[in-house]
Amino acid sequence: MDCLRSVYDSATNYSYEIILIDNNSNDDSVEKISREFPGVMLIANNDNVGFARANNQGMEASSGRYVLLLNSDTVVRKDTLETMISFMDSRPDVGASGCKIILPDGSLDKACKRGFPTPSASFYYAFGFSKLFPDRPRFNGYQLGYLDPDLDYPIDCLVGAFMLLRRETINQVGGLDEEFFMYGEDLDWCYRIKEAGWEIYYYPKTAIVHLKGGSARRRPFKIVYEFHRAMILFHRKHYSKKYNSMINGTVYAGVGVKFALSLLRNALTSPKTVPSPAQSLNSANETGARNEKNTEVNL
Repeated sequence: MDCLRSVYDSATNYSYEIILIDNNSNDDSVEKISREFPGVMLIANNDNVGFARANNQGMEASSGRYVLLLNSDTVVRKDTLETMISFMDSRPDVGASGCKIILPDGSLDKACKRGFPTPSASFYYAFGFSKLFPDRPRFNGYQLGYLDPDLDYPIDCLVGAFMLLRRETINQVGGLDEEFFMYGEDLDWCYRIKEAGWEIYYYPKTAIVHLKGGSARRRPFKIVYEFHRAMILFHRKHYSKKYNSMINGTVYAGVGVKFALSLLRNALTSPKTVPSPAQSLNSANETGARNEKNTEVNL
């Protein structure tokens, strides 16, 4: 609800339509949204078809010259739509863009600007080299921690919580790969977009807040499993033919070990309370999980 309210509160000269996909949620939010937001095109699935398929449903129903994938656990600023569309209009070479994304504690969601998870970049990230040498590009190829988050520049990957795409780009590369149930589909999409010759841009002149699943840090097994399965799928699809069997085997084994450690850490983690969206947005203004619902804003 907060996400939809923030979109409707936007100060923009552009017209838009909102398409919301509900993946068989188990509460009364569908009825509430229908009552409070009658202008929203609401598609209620009888099953949880996954993040990729749900967003593809929304794109198929959309008509705008731009498509914005927006998680329902986000809050946009009043200027976000206007700022991002104006940027895209000024850069016809950019196929997809994203803004700064702030977490509930006021810190940067590092997933909003990433490099591709090559075997070397993934190794340095997984084993902590990126934290040990935060200013060294060699060791920060994935999260790009050496780049100033307040500057704009081309990057490899955005995050599915906020992705603004040009209609021509979608028509050229197709929608999200539905083999990814949740996680990894944004990386795969960005990889295909760049292969097709489009630029992908990080543009932090505006920001949103991403709650990332609310207050609980503990995650269900399905989420932990799909997160790691996506790593295997992405590597197999884009990198397995570029590397020998020893490197591929090492990657798969590493993901397996990380999966086991994640399950253990998850079991030992207690819930943690996080600030409200309003508090987080105030923090974002001062400092500069996949949800069951996926919102698309088509402009």
